[in-house]
Amino acid sequence: MGTLYLVRHGQASFGAADYDNLSELGHRQAVRLGEYWRERGMKFDAVITGTLRRHRQTWEGIAKGLGLERDDVLPWPGLNEYDSEAVIATIHEGKLQKPDTPEMYRHHFRLLREGLGAWMQGRTSPVGMPSYVDFLAGVTTALDHVRDRHHGAKVLVVSSGGPISTAVGHVLGTSAETTIELNLRIRNTSVTEFAFTPKRHMLVTYNTLPHLDGPAYEDWVTYS
Repeated sequence: MGTLYLVRHGQASFGAADYDNLSELGHRQAVRLGEYWRERGMKFDAVITGTLRRHRQTWEGIAKGLGLERDDVLPWPGLNEYDSEAVIATIHEGKLQKPDTPEMYRHHFRLLREGLGAWMQGRTSPVGMPSYVDFLAGVTTALDHVRDRHHGAKVLVVSSGGPISTAVGHVLGTSAETTIELNLRIRNTSVTEFAFTPKRHMLVTYNTLPHLDGPAYEDWVTYS
């Protein structure tokens, strides 16, 4: 039986002109995860990442913490995140202001929840995005690849909250509403673990932060 570890990227730049870039804290979160694994002798047989900048930066931080230099990372576009602005634009006219108050953040995520539901149900087609059926296929083909090519191995995937929650929802057979709630609760550099055989994946843990356990890291827990 193999083990698949899915890691969400470190804190990105929510509300900035370029979200796809880790913040200073995001870099530290990634390095800390690698350090945690190195302390426990963790070694990965294969590494797969989405192709977004924040995915690559997160992997580089993890590798630094592990003390690794490896170039044999498999880029997988199907592990890239959906475009939240495009999703929201399907149900809200006009560009949202940068959220800078608790109420504006709540409003943003209310719209995102509604927009995701409409996209997943096939009622909307966000500009520049695949259908949800194709988005799901990008995630499930990555899971299929792991089962087909890495039986008995330890595999690391670095991706985003949408693909990771989609993978969990697919494995557990959850409703669209539950998958959305999983998505909106996932934390930066959190670890989700699957056990897998050639036939199926099985959820072991979801959204854990073992590397940030303790008072020294209580301010390092983020969601964006």
